[in-house]
Amino acid sequence: MIPGLVALVFATLFAGAALYITLVEYTARMGLDDGPLLTQWQPRYKRALSIQAGLAVLGGAVGLLAWYGSREWQ
Repeated sequence: MIPGLVALVFATLFAGAALYITLVEYTARMGLDDGPLLTQWQPRYKRALSIQAGLAVLGGAVGLLAWYGSREWQ
């Protein structure tokens, strides 16, 4: 049961980060000109890539662990 809850937390964090990037950061950057837009986008992309990739890998691994522990698709 605990691995399932941990997997749910990782999935929720991943979805929250994706929604924040889509709804807040993307819309705020679209108001900038091309030069400042690129300056803002490059470091944020590297940071978001590491955060979201880590959450996806951890969530997937813990989800598989939860499935292996219960042997059920729920």
